Amino acid sequence: MYNFCSPKEIKPHGWIKKQLEIQLSGLGGNLDKVWPDVRDSAWVGGNCEGWERVPYWLDGFIPTACLLQNEDAIARAKYYINAILDRQQEDGWICPCTVEQREKYDVWGYFLIGKVLAQYCEFFDDPRAEDALRRAMLCLFEQLKAGKVKLFSWGKFRYYECMIPLQYLYDQKPEDWITEFAELLCEQGEDYDQYKDAWTRPLFKWTLYTHIVNLTMRFKQWAVVGKLLNKPFADEAEEYWQFMEKYNGMPVGVFYGDECLGGKFNNHGAELCSVVELMYSCELLYAITGDPVWADRLEKMAFNALPATISDDMWSHQYVQMTNQIACIRFPGKSIFRTNGKDAHIFGLEPEFGCCTANHVQGWPKLLTSNFIRTSDGIRLTSLLPSELNTVIDGVPVCVRIETEYPFRLSAKVCVTTEKKLDMALHIRIPAFAKTCTLNGAPQVGKEIVISRTFDGSAEFEIVFTDKPRMIERPYQLNCIEYGPLVFSLPIEAEYKMYEYVRKDVERKFPYCDYELYPKSEWRYAFADFSFKVEEAAGSEIPFDSHAPRLLIKTHLCRINWETAEGYEHVSAVAPASAVAIGEPEEISLVPYGCAKLRMTEMPMAIKG
Repeated sequence: MYNFCSPKEIKPHGWIKKQLEIQLSGLGGNLDKVWPDVRDSAWVGGNCEGWERVPYWLDGFIPTACLLQNEDAIARAKYYINAILDRQQEDGWICPCTVEQREKYDVWGYFLIGKVLAQYCEFFDDPRAEDALRRAMLCLFEQLKAGKVKLFSWGKFRYYECMIPLQYLYDQKPEDWITEFAELLCEQGEDYDQYKDAWTRPLFKWTLYTHIVNLTMRFKQWAVVGKLLNKPFADEAEEYWQFMEKYNGMPVGVFYGDECLGGKFNNHGAELCSVVELMYSCELLYAITGDPVWADRLEKMAFNALPATISDDMWSHQYVQMTNQIACIRFPGKSIFRTNGKDAHIFGLEPEFGCCTANHVQGWPKLLTSNFIRTSDGIRLTSLLPSELNTVIDGVPVCVRIETEYPFRLSAKVCVTTEKKLDMALHIRIPAFAKTCTLNGAPQVGKEIVISRTFDGSAEFEIVFTDKPRMIERPYQLNCIEYGPLVFSLPIEAEYKMYEYVRKDVERKFPYCDYELYPKSEWRYAFADFSFKVEEAAGSEIPFDSHAPRLLIKTHLCRINWETAEGYEHVSAVAPASAVAIGEPEEISLVPYGCAKLRMTEMPMAIKG
C-alpha cells in the first residue's frame, strides 16, 4: 500500500523497539482493560462510545502488537476485530448503529474502521476481514449514492481518509465502483480553500474549518486522491505547508492548535492528535511523492513533538503541549487556550477529550511501518531508525538492517544481506540539516545516497552526518536551538502532584491517573552568547528520558526580567518584558525538547546591562 514494504516484513530494534514496548506496557496497551470507551464500547456489544475511539485505538494497537510479536496483545486485537465483524449487518454496514440511525451517524467513524481493517489485512492473511472491508465500503458507497446517508460534520471534512481503505481494496482487486466511490467522496467532501483567510489569525471560536486535526489530516488529501484516481498533483501540499507554517508554525515542526488554530504564540498549545495525524500525512506524502522534505518534517515532529507530550512511562499524556511550558497546572480561572478547557495541558488519562487517549497510539508504530519503501529498483529508507526489513526482490530474499542510535547520534551502520546475487539499489536520504555526509568515509552530495550494485552475501555501509548547533529565529525576537533533527530546550525541574478520582463514571487510578506539574527551578533566561557544545550521554533504557537525556548542549544563559502572562500565575508571557541581563552568565545544559516536560524553548539573546 502506497509503495510501503509490507509491515509483516519489518522488525524494530534498539530504542524504537523499547519505545514500542513502553507503549504496550502503558496506556496504549491497556485501554481495553481500564477505559470504558474501549473496554465497554458499542463496537463490541457494550453501551459506551461506538464511533471513533475503538478504531483510533486499534489503528495503533494492532501494529504495536504485531511489530513486537506479542501474542497476548495480538489475541486481544483479534478479539476486537472479530467482535466487530460478527456485528456487521447483512447489507455490509459495519458501524454500531441501527438502520434508522444511519442517517445521523457521522461516517467519519466508518472511514476510520475501514483504515483499521485495511491495516489489519496487511498484517494478517484474513479473507474474512478483507471480505468484510469490501462489503462495508460497497455498502457505504451505495448508501451515499442513493442519498440515504450524507457526508456531514467530521466525515465531510475528512472524506479523503476513506481513500486509504479504498486504495487497499483497489490494490487487491481493481473494480470500477471503488473509483466511482472516490469521485463521489470528492464531490461531497468539504472545499477547504474557501476558509483560507480564517487560517491567518487565531479565533476565539470553535469551527470545523479551523480545527487543527482536520487541517493536519488534510495534508495527505492531494496525494491519496491523486494516487487512487490517477490524477496529477503538483505542489499543493507544499504550498499549504508554507501557508500554515507562516501563520501557525511551531519550532518542533507541527502547528499551534489548542483544538483550533492558535497563531504563533509559544504559550499556547498543539493537540496531540494533530501531531500523530501530521506524522501520518507526512509518511504518506513521502512514500507517494518521494520528496525528501516530507521525511525531514516527519523526523522533526516525531523526535520532538511526539515524545514531549507523553509521559516517560506512557501512562499519561497531554491534550495540548506548549513550546514554553513552565507548568502544567489546572487553570483556576479562564483557560489560556482559545478553544480548550482548564486541564488540557496536564498529564492524564483523558485531559480535555478522549480522542488523544485513543489516537496517540498510532504515532510510534506507523513511524516504523513507513520506514521502508519499495522503489522500482530496490528499497528507500525513510529514516535511520534502528530496524530490520526482510523482504523478497525478484525472487531473492533480502535483509536490510539498520544499527544506530539516530537521532541521538548522527551515524548508522546499514547491513544488506542477499541469499544470492541481486542487482538492486538502496536509497538513503541525506537529511537537510547535514553539513556533510560520508559513506564508508567517502563524501556524499545531493539529497540522497544511492548504493546501486550487485549484492551477493553481506555488505556493510557506514553512514555519518555532521552538524553544528543552529540558532533559529522565532517570532517576538526569540530564538531556539536545533542540532540534527532535534530541537533543544531549557529543562525546568518538575514536581509531580498525582490525582486519583472518578469523573462521569471514568476512574483515574494509578498508573492511569492525572498529574499536575509544578516548576521547581528557574525559567526566566536568555541566551548569553553563541557558544554551544554538544555532549553525548549514556541516557537510560527510556529513549526520551526526562531525567537522563542521551544528548545535551551546554551553553551560557543569564537571568532576565520575564513575567508571567497577564492574569496567569503559571504561564510565561510570550516574550520577556526586557532582555537586559540581570545576572552573570551561567553554564546550563539544554536537553532535547522531547525529554523536557517543563521547558523554555524560545528565548531571546540577552542584552548586556
